[in-house]
Parts: sequence; C-alpha cells; structure tokens
Amino acid sequence: MVNFICLLIVALILFFAGNWLLPITDPTEAVYALTAKEMLAAGDWLSPRIYGDFWFDKPIMFYWELLIAYKIFGVNEFASRFFPAVFATLGLFLTYFFGAKLYDKKTGFAAAIILATSLEYWYISHAVITDMTLLVMFSLTLISFYLGYRAKNPRLYLMAFAASGVAVLTKGPIGFFLPGLIILIFLAWQGDLQHLQKLFRVKNLLLFAAIVAIWYLPMTIIHGAEFVENFLGVHNFLRATVSEYQKTDVWYYYSLVSLIGFFPWSFAIIGIAIKKFRRLPKLDVPEKFLLVWALTVVIFFQLCATKYVTYTLPAMIPAAILLSRCFVNRWKVFVGVAGATLIIFPLLQFFVALPLAEDNSARREAEMILPLIDDKTCVVSHGEKYPSSLVFYTGAKVYRLETKYHFYHIKPQKMTWKSKNVMPFMTFDELPADKKILAIVSVDWERKFLDNTFLYKWELVGEVPKGALESLTEKIFYGREHKELKYKIYRREI
Repeated sequence: MVNFICLLIVALILFFAGNWLLPITDPTEAVYALTAKEMLAAGDWLSPRIYGDFWFDKPIMFYWELLIAYKIFGVNEFASRFFPAVFATLGLFLTYFFGAKLYDKKTGFAAAIILATSLEYWYISHAVITDMTLLVMFSLTLISFYLGYRAKNPRLYLMAFAASGVAVLTKGPIGFFLPGLIILIFLAWQGDLQHLQKLFRVKNLLLFAAIVAIWYLPMTIIHGAEFVENFLGVHNFLRATVSEYQKTDVWYYYSLVSLIGFFPWSFAIIGIAIKKFRRLPKLDVPEKFLLVWALTVVIFFQLCATKYVTYTLPAMIPAAILLSRCFVNRWKVFVGVAGATLIIFPLLQFFVALPLAEDNSARREAEMILPLIDDKTCVVSHGEKYPSSLVFYTGAKVYRLETKYHFYHIKPQKMTWKSKNVMPFMTFDELPADKKILAIVSVDWERKFLDNTFLYKWELVGEVPKGALESLTEKIFYGREHKELKYKIYRREI
C-alpha cells in the first residue's frame, strides 16, 4: 500500500500538476484537440472530422478519451491533457505490477519510479497525443501474454488479445502486428514456436476481431474506399515507406532518442547493454522477454522511413525494469537521482515547458482577435506554418492564405504527405471584396503578404511578441534576436 500511495503522489506531481496552464500547441496537439471539439459539436462519436470535413489520420480511441474529458471538464487544456496523464499513471502501476511479478516489489517500485522520472515519459504524459494510451494497451498485451505463458494459463491470452484490440483502436494495425512480432521472436528464442497454436485460438481471435470491428466496420461501411485509402494507405503504409521528415531518417535516430529520453537514467543504459550482451547465452527467461520487447520496438521503428520521438515509447517499460535491476543494490544512488528529478521536472514544467508551449501555440493570437471577429469577418493566416490551435481557440474558420504558385505545390494529393494539408485554403486573388478581412501574418512573411495585397488598405490592429525562450534561443545561437515580433495582425474593413 505504501508503494501504491508513493506512486500515486509521484503521478499527481509529475503528470497532473499544472496541466491546465499548458496551452494546446501546434501542429500535433491542436489537430487532435480540434478534431475532438468538432466531433463534440457535431454530436458524432464515430467519424473524426476537422475543418468541417472527415479526417482519417488516427483511429477512434484517443478521440473518445478527449470527448469524454470534454463532456466532464469542458473544452479546455486540462481536459485535453487529462487522459494522457491518466494513462501515464496506469503505465506506472503496470510497470510496478509486472516488475514485482518478474522479480520482487522493490524491483517493480524502482522500475516505476525510473519510468516516471524519465524525460520522454514525463513529456509524453502531458502531450495531447495517442502514444500514452498505446503504451498501456501495447504493454498490457505483452504482459498478459508473458504471465499466461509462464503460468500456463491460456485465459490470460484473452486479456492479451483484448488489449491488442484496443491498441489497434488507438494507433492502427501496429497495435497487433508489433506485439505479435515480439511474441514470435521470443518464442523462437525459447525454441517453443509450437506454442503459437495455443495462443491463436479461435476464441482469442474472435474477441480481438469483435473489439476492432466496433469502429473499423462502421467506418468502412460509411466511408468506404476513402477511409481505407487514407487511413491504411497514407497513415500506415506511406508512414512506413516514405519519410515525412527526411532529416530524422538517419540510422542513429532512436539511439539518441533512447539516451535523451531516459535522462537522467541514461548513464546506466550503455552499461546494462554491454552487461546483457556479454551474458546473452546465460540470460534468464524474464530478461530474454524484456530484451526482445525493448530491442524489437527500437529496431522495427528504426527500419521505418518516418521517425517520431514518440514511436519507441512502448520500449520504455521493459527497459525501465531492466534498468531497475542495476539499482536494487544501489539504493542511495537511486533515491538521490529520483529525488532530484522529482524537484527538477516540476520546475522544468513551469520555467521551460510552459514558455515553449506558449511559443508553439496561437492562444495569445486567439485572445487578441476574438473581439475583432464577427459573422462578416474572413480570417486568414499567412506564414510557413498553419496554426490549427488558432481554430481551436477561436472556433473561427481560418483560411491558409497562399499564392497560386505555392498552393499548387502544397495542395492535397492522394498517397503523398501533402494529403495531410486538409485545412481550408485561399489564394490572394480569392480574398473577398464584400467582407472584412482579419489577417494573422508571420513577420517573416509580412513583406510577401503586403506585396501581394498592395491594392488593399490595411490597418495594423495587433502585434504578437516572440516568447522569452524563443528570443533567448536566437540570442544564444545568432548573437542577437532576429526579430522581436512573431506575428502581426492586419484588418481590412469593407
């Protein structure tokens, strides 16, 4: 009970405290939050939609979480971050439970604390994204399998298939195929591939199919080929084969992510990796399973073309349990590092994460333009990035303003990453003459904006300064602040 209470306090401090202060950020968080907001307004709990159109980026599970939170707490930052924090807490208890089952309660507790105080886990526990839900369901799948395998209890396989079904509702086919690959490799190492017959029983597969069909079947019936092409084609096949961001498609990407993500425990990772490699023929069964789990996740996503920091999150629970074994007999070091982190991370949230979130959110811009918007106002945004958070906070339709030439090169195209550009567009020659126009213009694109609208009489009605961290970063790297302002807000009356 003491361990349980301690973990709960840690979760409240690290995952929940201050969540209501962090604004919704661009580009990813705003897309999820805005999608759920529009689903709630439409009374549609089945088909994700954004900017007034259907949107097939991710499955339904995380949107259901957001919808439930919005129903309970209202549409706000705390509600948006509530379930990521809840699932981060569940991840802690799952780690404690599995570590205790494999070894003892001390190991389980140490593993849970290592997980909670790792930089990547702490960061994702606040993020409005699907990954924390996936982590829990992915891990529950593998934990249920292993405990069932060890105890020769096939009933636990039902839980494994049920959890895998929810993982597929959270992230797509990866929630079934990657745990399946891990299990396959582990059983092959054990020389027990015939056990697959006990695992893939008809009742297990039927339970999995029934859970998955809750959403995928009606979506396929209602939206047909468009859903299949966009969801499976673009957001699964294309993601695996064509890099969305070329600069991250390097062989060492997840090695760096693992070291940074496990800060401040990173110093132990290299040591334990060398130790386990030397002991490879003598590893016990739990170590084999944990090692296969962690390495398969990292290697699999390293081989995929598109790489995100969050993709290897499911490797953190087995890695934390393996790391905890290093500290069972070094309790003073463990308590010192964990205690320092419990002090530092809340400070980072308020003095680093909050300013960074403000720099990457249009909440300030929304507060400035809301009093200026009415039903006769056309709102446009001109800059390198489209601020979906501006739409979330204002509830207004915000057009992405482009030249005809640039629009031609970024307009949505099937089976390319451009298909994600689903926001409403407007070219300069389409600006309405019979409406007021409110333009939110990036200062780096201001000259281009004014050159393309020189016939209009604009009134400067607002200026948005850069955030403190953004300004400080420019001074450190460039020796001076590039520009003091981030956005300018122009208005043209009828």
